[in-house]
Amino acid sequence: MENPFDDTYFMKRALQEAELAFDKGEIPVGAVVVIDNRIIARGHNLTETLNDVTAHAEMQTITAAANFLGGKYLQNCTLYVTLEPCQMCAGALYWSQISNIVYGARDEQRGCINLKTKLHPKTKMKGGVLETEASTLMKRFFIEKRNLN
Repeated sequence: MENPFDDTYFMKRALQEAELAFDKGEIPVGAVVVIDNRIIARGHNLTETLNDVTAHAEMQTITAAANFLGGKYLQNCTLYVTLEPCQMCAGALYWSQISNIVYGARDEQRGCINLKTKLHPKTKMKGGVLETEASTLMKRFFIEKRNLN
């Protein structure tokens, strides 16, 4: 029997978090952390709500996952995030020793790939999962933001 808990399934959960951010007027990035096919942490951007430049979706989920596990390392965990992590988040993910990062859309300007941010040597990264959906949500947010101003 095929496992229904694949990358698409979990990225859809991250997209739900991104929609929550969108509804709050936050840049629509959402994330979930998974271990053994179980979501242990959810988060979305809260930089405007908390007036905190570090309150990215990834940072929220790293903290929640570490609290759930009772330790700072996220070995054997996978982060699903709708947008490629920035340099700050990639640095935090490095220190968390997360095993896998799966992202939706690339961030050509601020993403960790073009900025050549190092990930932990044991971390594997995969992109493009539900990329169109993640990218469309981001574009919709900025179009609406421009039209309001």
